[in-house]
Amino acid sequence: MGNKGSALITIAGRPNVGKSTLINRLTGEKIAIVTNKPQTTRNRIYGVINADDVQLVFVDTPGFHKPRNQLGEIMVNTVRESLLGVDVIMLVVDPIAEPGMQELKLIELAKAAKTPVILVINKIDTVKKENLLAVIASYNSAHDFNEIIPISAKTGEGLDELVKVLRTFVNEGPKLFPDDMVTDQTDRQIVAELIREKLLYCLEHEIPHGTAVEITAFSQRDSDIIDVEATIYCEKPGHKSIIIGKNGTMLKRIGELARTDIERFMGYKVYLQTWVKVRENWRDRSAMITNMGYDGKK
Repeated sequence: MGNKGSALITIAGRPNVGKSTLINRLTGEKIAIVTNKPQTTRNRIYGVINADDVQLVFVDTPGFHKPRNQLGEIMVNTVRESLLGVDVIMLVVDPIAEPGMQELKLIELAKAAKTPVILVINKIDTVKKENLLAVIASYNSAHDFNEIIPISAKTGEGLDELVKVLRTFVNEGPKLFPDDMVTDQTDRQIVAELIREKLLYCLEHEIPHGTAVEITAFSQRDSDIIDVEATIYCEKPGHKSIIIGKNGTMLKRIGELARTDIERFMGYKVYLQTWVKVRENWRDRSAMITNMGYDGKK
């Protein structure tokens, strides 16, 4: 390994194993939305760590799952494509002793891609240390991993060791991104995702998975205020009523929570206006998927 260069690292795993929490923790910025609901991430997101002359570029992918609509199929294809042409794959798993079907399928895809794989056992803050031995043993029998690293994305435990191992995959050469860049996501994309995160947080069951957010206006009014206008799309008139809530209370709550995070991210006061529109079955409509930026194309 040279002392200058970069490594391209794909973070893969089933929904809800903490991939987005991990990428946010590693980059020190909130670039991926985090909720306790599965299938939160829809696109591949690049996060960047610049350490000395080394650049680690992380590709955060959607959770690997069985798709139920066109959007789901695009998300799964995004994962498959993200395992190719990278320097190393980080397979993030829960601390459970038996690999599930999703993990075995991802291992199979990684083998086919002939890409080195680091097993990252997340959420070790939730189990006793002695229980990890059974997890490590069961995964060892499933694949010959380059490294197995237990971590907690929540507490930060094990992350220094993880970064140390990832640095060994750096290729000598120019950096892939400018030094001051932590993500390839635009401000508008991140703001849209922060609003969608609050929909996932505030709403129950299937409703939030049928929502999308489009930023229709984004401008700086003066030195310290940004005006944002956002349209929330949902799939059914009944869902629209729930998102708005009685006398607009739910939409107001979603807007207030989102505005707090957007202001923290932007470093400016934010004036946020939101509207809700119905677009039936948009997750199976190619034009809507493309307009929302969820077509897997970067």
